[in-house]
Amino acid sequence: MKGSKGYRHKTRNLRVETRDRGKVKIKQYLQEFNEGDMVSIAINPSFQAIPHPRFRGKSGRVVGRQGRAYYIEIKDKNKEKRILVTPEHLVGLK
Repeated sequence: MKGSKGYRHKTRNLRVETRDRGKVKIKQYLQEFNEGDMVSIAINPSFQAIPHPRFRGKSGRVVGRQGRAYYIEIKDKNKEKRILVTPEHLVGLK
């Protein structure tokens, strides 16, 4: 039988730090960012709407908002890409 090769392929068991396992912190769920803030994409597998795994660990700038989610502009090789990410998958950078 041939296995699935969708974009969630091999993401069900993404590694999460031991202290961050279990119940999701409300602070992480409700965090706010302003336009121009620098953020890093840290996928949290306990939420369904995840960005594509190729963007895991990338850093970028917040350029807009759509509902609860944020548009993040990142550099992918030689292209500027704009992806939509919910705040549970973002970590603010100083």
